[in-house]
Amino acid sequence: MKSILNRVSLFVVTTLVFVSCMPPQGGEQGKGGSSSNIMSLIFLPLMILVFWLFFIRPQSKRAKNQKKFIEDIGKGDKIVTIAGIHGTINKVNEDGTLQIEVSPGSYLKIEKSAISMDWTAALNKPAATTDKK
Repeated sequence: MKSILNRVSLFVVTTLVFVSCMPPQGGEQGKGGSSSNIMSLIFLPLMILVFWLFFIRPQSKRAKNQKKFIEDIGKGDKIVTIAGIHGTINKVNEDGTLQIEVSPGSYLKIEKSAISMDWTAALNKPAATTDKK
């Protein structure tokens, strides 16, 4: 939720910057027109750079991490699916599917892409002990 708010606020700010650089409609177009054109030419690549830095680059990093995570899973790993199903990998199939054991003797066949990287990492992370006295 926090990242969505950050992205929305970034979009609003960049939109306001872009709109403020636009020349006024009608009236006095002969006065100072060249400087506003230069400002528009400067801010357009700057906005493209901002969008790349804050939207495209983080998404591609996340996709790369997800792909590496999917490739590294193997038999015996504890996982959580995007549907919230907890299980242990029993078999990795050649067709990109997994056979997971959800309870003793109960198996499901799922796609590798259905594994949640965040929830699985939280499940496998050792529980932090907080001793407050």
